[in-house]
Amino acid sequence: MPQRDGALPPEFWSRPAMATALATCDMAAIVEAIRLTRGWSQAELARTVGYSQSWVSRVVNGQQSLTIDQVREIAGRLDIPVHLLRFATVGAMPTSFASSRRPTVSAVGIVKGADPTRRREFAKVVAMTATPLPLASAAGNINETTAPTLRSITGGQRRLDASSPSRDLAKAALAHLELSGRTLGRARRTPHLVDVAAAASEAAGFAAWLHADMGDAGSARSYYRVAVEHARQAGHGLLDVYMLGSLAAFEIDSDDAELGLGLAAEATRRLGNDSHPTARAWLACVRAMGYAGLGDSSSTHRELRTAGAEVARPDNAEPPWPWVFAFDDAKVAGYRALAAVRLRRPHEARSAFYEAFGNSRPPGAKQGAILMVELASAHADAGDVDEAFRLASEALRTGVNFRSERVIGRVRRFRRDYHGPRARCVSLLDEQLTAMITGRLPA
Repeated sequence: MPQRDGALPPEFWSRPAMATALATCDMAAIVEAIRLTRGWSQAELARTVGYSQSWVSRVVNGQQSLTIDQVREIAGRLDIPVHLLRFATVGAMPTSFASSRRPTVSAVGIVKGADPTRRREFAKVVAMTATPLPLASAAGNINETTAPTLRSITGGQRRLDASSPSRDLAKAALAHLELSGRTLGRARRTPHLVDVAAAASEAAGFAAWLHADMGDAGSARSYYRVAVEHARQAGHGLLDVYMLGSLAAFEIDSDDAELGLGLAAEATRRLGNDSHPTARAWLACVRAMGYAGLGDSSSTHRELRTAGAEVARPDNAEPPWPWVFAFDDAKVAGYRALAAVRLRRPHEARSAFYEAFGNSRPPGAKQGAILMVELASAHADAGDVDEAFRLASEALRTGVNFRSERVIGRVRRFRRDYHGPRARCVSLLDEQLTAMITGRLPA
């Protein structure tokens, strides 16, 4: 039965489709879902929000841009929880906006009407796709080499990420993202639109990754949203799933397992049943991490078993783009280890870490340091304090060398969560953390 009055039930906001709409600021989907749940006509919806029915019709059909103030106003009148929109900081509008054109948000969450400098001031909400684009007549230089060239730039930046601080790459990555957005604008009336949109999605996804490593969660979330939007423009189902699943993993990693699971459920729905085993195994592992974050051991292990069954399939050979490597047993073991750490099962975690990496250090400096902190947590829970703090100390040094706020933050959280005996190794890590804050930690 429609619920015409009163507060909507809490589970309404955690439904997979609604969680996705909130995470991507899809106001059209949010408003229409509320209208249908309330059993309102469009005229009743218009009276509630205080706008004309024709204006509301354009909003729900994705044809009407909204100012930031309008988003906040509609959220207030429809009791939309603004904090779930991931848009809560937008009200802090810099004074420099007062004399400029008011930024707007399209019905699917894209900020418009501000130049790049002001957008960065404006809480870094959404990325460069809002930059004024060249006229379509400038499309003559878009050809079959355009998208591969854009993708090769992103690929080169990804390779540099393995050995460079994210802060050193961020400016170039954002410039490339702006270039990709401008190029996409010129490609709109060409046969190359799909490929250029996919390349722009990759560029936005990489910008999100860098900002997550820099500890800038707001910008990371915004760039993931842009990546999802471009993937949908490309009409590439697997790329859409990959970017939405990456956003889900990011939210889970940011300790919002409920939202992450909602996004992962929506990605799973879009993936379908006839997709590549690598994609299904990866999403199962993302869901497993979400359930582990909620302490749901049964669901965690169910998802890990699903991932194991998928990687064992004979057709799990060459990975589909945008996956670069096939998802294999070792990768599932790595997720099993991470899930066991969150479920406080240290012996299971240590066994799975060994299955995933043997006696070698996890690959990749920054990501390897993150995994070392997770392994340190498993050792600490098992009572092996010396090894736990040795690993945390090594990870901290990597985090400092790469200026990775993500790594440093994980080490600090590991230290906060430890309440055991104050051994010498504990004091040494405390000294390292103090030296890091005061700038005295040697490289």
